[in-house]
Amino acid sequence: MLETQRPLVEKLIVEANRLTRVAAQATGSTTPAAVWRTLSILASDGSYRIGDLAKASRVTQPTITKLVQNLAEDELIYRIADVADSRAWLIAITEKGTNALAAWRIELGKALEPMFAELSADETDILERAVTILESLTNPARKGA
Repeated sequence: MLETQRPLVEKLIVEANRLTRVAAQATGSTTPAAVWRTLSILASDGSYRIGDLAKASRVTQPTITKLVQNLAEDELIYRIADVADSRAWLIAITEKGTNALAAWRIELGKALEPMFAELSADETDILERAVTILESLTNPARKGA
């Protein structure tokens, strides 16, 4: 990364986190962010072992263990036997989990509609292009490239 790009990347991270926080607060939901983050990781990246999921979700192993237990009770995730290691389990998102995540994202979008209502066509185009760029940079398939 060019050093001249670092401030831009830092600003993108800060504002993306702020946008998510503002949207979540606007919904009034009390569901912990770790729930949505974990479901999002599973939806975009596929199944994970519990330790790897903890790292990806940025929580401790005891925290992810409890979170996975709660998500399983709510039928939002399920455990799959790991064929590479019979002692281990993989965690995957269920259809119900996928639907809950999609509904949450719609709720976030609706909560922020007023904030974006006054954007010009040019501003909307800029944001759409930025999203496309970010999607291409963060796509899990790109990691091996």
